[in-house]
Amino acid sequence: MFDLFLAAIFFSAGFLFLFKPKQMPSKQLPLPPGRRGWPLIGNILEIPSKDESKVYHQWSETLHTDIFYLNLAGTDVVVLDTLEAASELLERRSAIYSGRTRMPMVNELMGWDFSFGLMDYGNEWRQRRLLLNQQLHPTSMSQFHPHLLRIVHRMLTKFIDDPERDFLDTARHMVGEIVMSIGYGLHVHTNDDPYITAARDSVHILSAALTPGKYFVDLFPILKFVPAWVPGAGFKEKAKEWKEKVLKMIDIPYAATKESMKSGVFEPSFMSLSLEKMNEGLNPELYTEQRIKDVAGTIYSAGSDTSLSTIASCVLGLLNHSNVVAKAQQELDRVVKPGYLPDFHDQDSLPYVTAIVKEALRWREVAPLGVPHRLDTEDVYHGYRIPAGAMVIPNVWAILHNEKVYPDPFKFNPDRFIKDGRLDPSIPDPADACWGFGRRICPGRHLAFSTVWIVIASLLTVFDIEKSVDAQGDVVEPIDDVVSGIVSVPKSYKCSLKPRSEIIKNAIQATRD
Repeated sequence: MFDLFLAAIFFSAGFLFLFKPKQMPSKQLPLPPGRRGWPLIGNILEIPSKDESKVYHQWSETLHTDIFYLNLAGTDVVVLDTLEAASELLERRSAIYSGRTRMPMVNELMGWDFSFGLMDYGNEWRQRRLLLNQQLHPTSMSQFHPHLLRIVHRMLTKFIDDPERDFLDTARHMVGEIVMSIGYGLHVHTNDDPYITAARDSVHILSAALTPGKYFVDLFPILKFVPAWVPGAGFKEKAKEWKEKVLKMIDIPYAATKESMKSGVFEPSFMSLSLEKMNEGLNPELYTEQRIKDVAGTIYSAGSDTSLSTIASCVLGLLNHSNVVAKAQQELDRVVKPGYLPDFHDQDSLPYVTAIVKEALRWREVAPLGVPHRLDTEDVYHGYRIPAGAMVIPNVWAILHNEKVYPDPFKFNPDRFIKDGRLDPSIPDPADACWGFGRRICPGRHLAFSTVWIVIASLLTVFDIEKSVDAQGDVVEPIDDVVSGIVSVPKSYKCSLKPRSEIIKNAIQATRD
């Protein structure tokens, strides 16, 4: 592997020396503060293998800066450590900061070029985002609320039947059902459902592969042409295997939905509504079959682990804060009639439940480093020169754990968002960072928030959320750890969900399919 690495460095360096025209920066300004690197390879050997966001924050503090520079073997990387820096560059200057760095491993070898979330900024990206927004903007989201409620209620019945069942597996299946229902109108029931299995495998691989610097081919794209038998080129065999999983993820449910539409028996979904508009000849430049297919696949890949991460983190926080559970249940009991379950029209009357969701998004951010942006043209910030083509990474973890903004930031404390019984608008909303920035903000954020909110409101209404007890009567402390990747998902942990009353238990029983 190291031989392949060195060959790539010298080949790339020679190519640039021969063919790249010499350019001088328009202003002789310094790069942002950075760590001293090695010749040719820069800081590549210092990139942490885990907890990248925390390490980058430590470097930022050591350098006394909210923006610092890394050189990954010739690739310019700029990390933004505060909301001020991220907002100024990625929001206010989004016209030049909305690109995506070329990702040969993920897009060109693993087959993720269908996902507009990973596409470079341009017309095709705009068309696909517009297509998604046609069905998932806040106004149209209400058409999918029955889907959400039906699937959440099904999850509740599973915990009624078995209060000690694995929470993470059950929640993962529920989220998979939701995105399959909304994306394709498909029903899934078993834990080994082929739709969910294919998508879950692909998404987990993607999360790991997106970590900046994980594969040398992303730093030296010419390595994509190296034969797989060359020592150190095992990534090509991995990519080939993973691409087969990706194709299954987008092909199988798409074919199933088209078949159900032919039969005339299908549920409204993003795909069916979009295909109907295409068949009607509405806006033929926008509604094409390939775009519809790709965007439907994007709904799952972008929405599954992200929603699961917040739900799992939220319940983990509740397990260690019984006072928060009690306060939320008091609010729910005042608003939701006995024997009924919460609905979306209750949201404005349940500010504390909303505060719990906000705190979960802040306390355990879904994507600690977000997805890197690319700067299109050279820019200047606080007297520092940011090179054109730089990979710009917002340190979301550092932003949402800034103790000047959120005192005692490592404590799960929904009350920080409440004042006089209402949501406090003076406290920065975690949504300002957790969903991304500027033109690359997550277009499915409304669906994700609605999913997490109704799940948490329903769980708190129906169950006492408690730590499990083993056969000896000892409390089993939940595991507080995450699976590392671009999306941070808690590892499986034990908990107990027991019905709060016979009345509410009967209400759940009545929702069974």
